[in-house]
Amino acid sequence: MKNIWILFKKELKAYFVSPVAYVMLVVFLLLAGYFFFSLTAAFNLQSMQFMRYQIPMSDMNVNEMVMVPLFYNIGIILLLMVPLFTMRMYAEERKSGTLEVLMTSPLSNLQLLLGKFLGALTLYLIMLGFTLIYPLILFMYGSPDWGPIASGYVGLVLMGAAFISVGSLCSSFTENQIVAAVISFGVLLLLWVVSWAANFVGPKLGEALSSISIIGHFDDFAKGIIDTKDIVFYLSFIVFNLFLTNESLEMK
Repeated sequence: MKNIWILFKKELKAYFVSPVAYVMLVVFLLLAGYFFFSLTAAFNLQSMQFMRYQIPMSDMNVNEMVMVPLFYNIGIILLLMVPLFTMRMYAEERKSGTLEVLMTSPLSNLQLLLGKFLGALTLYLIMLGFTLIYPLILFMYGSPDWGPIASGYVGLVLMGAAFISVGSLCSSFTENQIVAAVISFGVLLLLWVVSWAANFVGPKLGEALSSISIIGHFDDFAKGIIDTKDIVFYLSFIVFNLFLTNESLEMK
């Protein structure tokens, strides 16, 4: 645990010593804030129209009209941004020649993987934590249901961790950070849209494509449902990618 903790602190410090973490945080919050503002403005406008035409306000649901679309929009932002802060995880170490030092140090491969993974995951959780201000604003001026909001954030944590595991794997393939980011984005985008073809292939293949869709397993979380199969999928996906990352490093 001590070695993991030391490497974890080193990784986290590396993000915040450089402008990377601050730029990522500002861009992420600006984009997420824009989506939240747009969704709440649309919700308020529709509320006034309902009042004007005396339509029952029970038909209005702030969770479905604001938070659910916001969760999906945050997912799209992460699809673009996670490859940018995972691209350096191993590519930079390989280019600078420090990966060989780490691999021959008293650190085990598992400790190396966990230290780097947890460092990137912590940066992601910090970014995600700032978005909690959005549901707090809704609670100040309304009465949204906290259950779907909590489950949505659980889903975002798991999906983000899955994204980071893919970025870790892709970073282990090359010493070029740009190449690592492009490969990571391509893989994540494919896993995002793979279920789109499910309706155009056979039922068995369609079911298989839907089962590996990284966004398909997020749907229930966004709706306020925490299903064991979705949790198992994300955890298995993360472990599988970390295993492949270890194998990639061993081959190099």
